[in-house]
Amino acid sequence: MGQCLCGAVEIEIGTPARWAWHDHSGATRRAHGAAYATYVGSWRKRFRVTRGADEITRFRDEATGTTRSFCARCGTPLAYERARSAHMVNIPRALFTGRTGREPRYHIAIAELQDWTYLGEPLVPLKGFPGVVWERPIRNATRKKRVSLGGGWS
Repeated sequence: MGQCLCGAVEIEIGTPARWAWHDHSGATRRAHGAAYATYVGSWRKRFRVTRGADEITRFRDEATGTTRSFCARCGTPLAYERARSAHMVNIPRALFTGRTGREPRYHIAIAELQDWTYLGEPLVPLKGFPGVVWERPIRNATRKKRVSLGGGWS
């Protein structure tokens, strides 16, 4: 089961999901306000709105033939649909509290990956701020050493 932020809309899919992926496209970045969104795809016949169907609003992009659904109360993205794949509904993975039966193994629009996206760099606790971690800057001496060894940055 999944739900929006305010709980007005609840959804469910038959598991396992058809597939799962990370979408780095500009449209998804703007719709979610995030570096990328992770989706699970479900056959339309296995997707159900179990509560709050009247709270769903939609945005149709005529240029791309896509429709994005949102909770009208809190704005949570709920679904992404493409006209050319009318039998599928793509749902943000973060809405689900449990497993969906698929691990995200694919990346869509990877060429649009932003340079500010976290890519798994080592993080350390930020002193005085419990629960906050940060990427420690690399000292110039370390940077110069890496560059001279051929493993540096441009």
